[in-house]
Amino acid sequence: MRFVAAIGLVLATVASAQTPPPAAKPAQVDPAAPVPIEAFAELPSVESPKLSPDGTRVVAKSAVGGRQVLVLSSLKGNAERLSLGTPENTDINWWRWVNDDWLIVGLGAQQQLYGIDVYITRVLSVKADFKTTRRLDWDKSGLRADDVLWVAHDGSPRILLSRQTGIDHESDFNPAVFEIDVSTGKSRRVADGRANVYDWYADGEGQVRAAYQYNDEKRSSALLYRTNNAESFRVIARRARKDEDGLTVPITFRADGSAIALDDEGGFTSVYQVSLPDLALGNKLYALDGYDVDGIIDNADENDVAGVTLTDRHGRTVWFDNKLKTLQDDIDKSIGDRRAKIVSWDRKRDKFLIEVAAASQPGGLYYWDSAFSRMQRIAWNSNTLQSRRLSTVSTIRYTARDGLPIEAVLTMPRHRPGQKNLPLIVLPHGGPSARDSEGWDWWTQYLAELGYVVIQPNYRGSSGYGLAFAKKGAGEWGLKMQDDLNDAVTHLAKQGIADPKRVCMVGASYGGYAAMRAAQRDGKLYRCAISYAGVSDLAALRRYDSQFLNGRTIADWLRTQAPDFQTVSPRFHAADFSTPILLMHGKVDKRVPVAQSRTLAAELKRAGKPHRYVEQPLGDHFFSRSEDRLQFLQEMTAFLKAHNPA
Repeated sequence: MRFVAAIGLVLATVASAQTPPPAAKPAQVDPAAPVPIEAFAELPSVESPKLSPDGTRVVAKSAVGGRQVLVLSSLKGNAERLSLGTPENTDINWWRWVNDDWLIVGLGAQQQLYGIDVYITRVLSVKADFKTTRRLDWDKSGLRADDVLWVAHDGSPRILLSRQTGIDHESDFNPAVFEIDVSTGKSRRVADGRANVYDWYADGEGQVRAAYQYNDEKRSSALLYRTNNAESFRVIARRARKDEDGLTVPITFRADGSAIALDDEGGFTSVYQVSLPDLALGNKLYALDGYDVDGIIDNADENDVAGVTLTDRHGRTVWFDNKLKTLQDDIDKSIGDRRAKIVSWDRKRDKFLIEVAAASQPGGLYYWDSAFSRMQRIAWNSNTLQSRRLSTVSTIRYTARDGLPIEAVLTMPRHRPGQKNLPLIVLPHGGPSARDSEGWDWWTQYLAELGYVVIQPNYRGSSGYGLAFAKKGAGEWGLKMQDDLNDAVTHLAKQGIADPKRVCMVGASYGGYAAMRAAQRDGKLYRCAISYAGVSDLAALRRYDSQFLNGRTIADWLRTQAPDFQTVSPRFHAADFSTPILLMHGKVDKRVPVAQSRTLAAELKRAGKPHRYVEQPLGDHFFSRSEDRLQFLQEMTAFLKAHNPA
């Protein structure tokens, strides 16, 4: 049918990129010299680098001509770089090596199906010479076809791919699992689709072991399990919406028959050993006092845990594997106050890619071969800034008006050391189920470069601080969550750091919503507000989200966040806006529809309230184009200069 044919228009274009010069030494620049706005608008020169299994090549997303493309670089000699681009409306979402000769790339594109915008995903296999590509079952798939469960460890070009099988029948929407030879495109089915199953789990041997089943209409879930592909699946656990505890889902299947899972028993997400098939929690393998564990890193055979990722003041990895732990310790000792993260490795885990940076420095990507005793820098994350240090970043804590402790990230402008009562930007994160931590942030550093103190509060409802803290956000959109942001102003004013009469709120996504709410509800506290891709109408967002997978559950969640949508939706209170606001939104935003800002701008115009609305024709939700970043920074600068000059 026409819909399936339209997927074929998502074409990969293969081109050559110029051979990069050897990684340059840091340019000799006066540390006190101002940084031009263009430097902050640059896209990262290297994003999510992946080292080939033989340790000789790196594939990463890179900025070429202001656009993000996939680039393959050799670590040996001056071989030409190769790049993989896509049409303007197609996203490169992820990439992964299969063996030394092939890699796979996840693509996505927004298209219309029966008058509704839908997001389609596909997997493309790419030969390592970037001359041959194969569309893996593109014409036999539905909307979602990019969930890779497993990659062969024996060097063969095999993967397990979970994908929908079409759109003509309801059963087609339940993804089945296929083993695919990515070099030929040939596939065979290894697990049939099942009603309400959208998530499959495989072990290190490529056996499909578990499936998570969720009935969106009944809001009930179940875990299906088997020991190998020859067995039939059976239900080993069930949960209903009324149950307080969720299902424990095994992530890593151990050779001894047990599994590794993340569970929030005790209030914080920790790593447990789990017995099968009864899912009884065994030994707690790792926990971090006061914080959730973010994730698990498997060993080379994917049959045990090698380390865990976590975030306290900053993101880091705790290694269980002695070899990797020793490597991490040795690197940490050699880089001073910077921070190192091992991000990729070869099949033998002898060669590594390591990101070294600081919260005040974008840093660079380094290559470490265990046969030698030094790291080799292969790229800067910012070609303009390189190793320059900018404004200092720290973690502070303050107490909200109801006594709740709040953690926040504070950035102090480097050109104003020791000064008091500085102008302040409150910059809440999106989500709201997310959090900020110490790390390089182009937006925050730009505001500090202008002369502002920047505070990023992890308000109630933020993730990473345990179950109880997350639940405190329930029903508090624009209410106590907003109070937490305002209380940061009070705290910094008492400390003499910020001038409470020179404050603006700036944010994107939920942070953009908070900026709208500040201009509408708390205009006496803020001289201006700036929203990028903000939400102005929660009921409209609920209707939009209900079109997608598990839409009823998403709607339920949004209802728990704000039981009375209209009261806390700025769109319906344009007459209450008492401070100027800048609204910006990307027209091709796939997460928060552009109508969220358009409608508020129209209401503000009708009410005669001071505002400026800027729509970016090719802008998305994530500032994926340098032109959009630059325009945003320029508009923000002009608006701040007019209403809250630094």
